[in-house]
Amino acid sequence: MKTCRPTQALDVAIAAFIAHRRMLGRRYYGEEGVLRTLRGFIGAQGGKDLTAELFEQWSSAQRDLSPNTLYSRQLLVRKLCVYRRRYEPGCFVPDAAGFVRRRPYRRAVIVAPRQISRMLRAAAELGPTLHSPMRASVIRMALVLLYSAGLRRGEATRLTLDDVDPREGIVRIRESKFHKSRWVPLSPDASLELRRYLKVRSRQGVGSEAPLLCNCSSGYGYRGWHQYSGESIAAGLRELFIRAKVRDSEGRRPCVHDLRHSFAVEALRRQYHAGGDVQSFLPKLSLYMGHVSIVSTAHYLQFVPDVAQCASERFRRQFARLIDPQAV
Repeated sequence: MKTCRPTQALDVAIAAFIAHRRMLGRRYYGEEGVLRTLRGFIGAQGGKDLTAELFEQWSSAQRDLSPNTLYSRQLLVRKLCVYRRRYEPGCFVPDAAGFVRRRPYRRAVIVAPRQISRMLRAAAELGPTLHSPMRASVIRMALVLLYSAGLRRGEATRLTLDDVDPREGIVRIRESKFHKSRWVPLSPDASLELRRYLKVRSRQGVGSEAPLLCNCSSGYGYRGWHQYSGESIAAGLRELFIRAKVRDSEGRRPCVHDLRHSFAVEALRRQYHAGGDVQSFLPKLSLYMGHVSIVSTAHYLQFVPDVAQCASERFRRQFARLIDPQAV
């Protein structure tokens, strides 16, 4: 099969589109990889530019992906083409009506506080490994940060000692999603956990230059402390889910990202139980979680039975008399 280089116009369009999205605050590293792969596919097929036929072939070549992943890639290419059409009116733009159908996203498994307690106890059973002598302490600290502060997994793994203030109980999140940085106050219990973890680090002789959550790697004559990978954190937390027998009423086991959902739901539940103003609380929760709007925060909130009951009771106290004056 003939391989050729796509036209420079396509390269220029991809570069300009990626630069534009990054100016809006998006990192677009994964998306850039997808578009570079598309460009390589066009060249491998002997094409000079994206056409309806090549787009269909590219989509068909990725049918082994999940429908939602494939749809997001098709939509990404459409966004590129719509952007390009601003200055190239005749360029091809895929019709979204022909995209693969998305499937409903998996509902998050909300982890209850009592289940977190079991996971914390189970963390002590995690033995050290050659490259992770502090494995039990690292995974426990990761669990505390993800559940009690609602951090994203990547935010937790990128933390350094300069980002935490154990005395004040504050964590600084640098340049996370949408290039947003923020300060995250920790609860008293989470602050205590942080101080305990730092003592474990100190006893292990970990230097201040090492990331907060670190493991020990060696090879090619080099040995040192390095950042724990997101997958290693996820593997450790999955083991805790199994050891602590954490499942929901349907028998589903949570994934790591469900801890962030659980944080948001628990924060909402506490607000209802405290009788607070939920509507004014939501923008604060959005800011705390590093979202650009309340719409993003709403994605993490579910009306679990306890929250739904609290909301119904509050509604009854406020408005039952409008329906039945004798109800109150």
